[in-house]
Amino acid sequence: MKPAPRARPSPSRRPIRVRGRSLVAFVLTPQLPLAVWLSDLDALLQRSPAAFAGRLALLNVSGLSLSGPDLAGLVAELQARDIRLMGIEGADPSTLGPGLPPLMKGGGPTSIIDFSEATPPNTPHTKLSEPAPAPKQQSSLQLESPLRSGQSVMFLGGDVTVIGSVASGAEIVAGGSIHVYGALRGRAIAGAVGNAQARIFCGKLEAELLAIDGLYKAADALDEHLRGQAVQVWLESDVLKTAPLH
Repeated sequence: MKPAPRARPSPSRRPIRVRGRSLVAFVLTPQLPLAVWLSDLDALLQRSPAAFAGRLALLNVSGLSLSGPDLAGLVAELQARDIRLMGIEGADPSTLGPGLPPLMKGGGPTSIIDFSEATPPNTPHTKLSEPAPAPKQQSSLQLESPLRSGQSVMFLGGDVTVIGSVASGAEIVAGGSIHVYGALRGRAIAGAVGNAQARIFCGKLEAELLAIDGLYKAADALDEHLRGQAVQVWLESDVLKTAPLH
């Protein structure tokens, strides 16, 4: 008996398109003892509740010998803190039971340029849902307009300069340094692809959160005498330093 012939796709149907896309995810690298690390994480979330809001995260357990139950417990602790894990790095495949994020391999820093709900430079404000891609060879990004609350600019190809202010609730993520000519009231994340030499400069420090190369400092940890001042922020021996601009 001959098999029935396959039905041919209707010529009116549109082809299915599959495209690649690069996204930035925070990488969480726990240290032992886990109870102390989780306590430090809670302190960060208490100072800045929106630190991971709307962001994907990877859990890197390289160097930790965690059993299946221990790994599942750690994932549950992070999920209870509303941290969305897209995958796990450095785990023994045998420890990944049902319900855990998948094992991720081959990730690394990327120079892909992407905007998420950003107003394109040199254009009037548009709807926040309309992303504006930048040229891939661009090594710096200059924004002529202030960033409003709810806007997020992600540029991993180099430095970001804002000719204006960054409102509370706005965010800049840069692969290099961040320069804000006006007040910095939102979040500034520099050196996002592993650049410890990146710096943050602003004309008036009122930030909700500062970060360089993955090290964070929330609003209540900033030096009070520097609030409202023009400052620079840099990384020195895994410590975020701030000093006035003279």
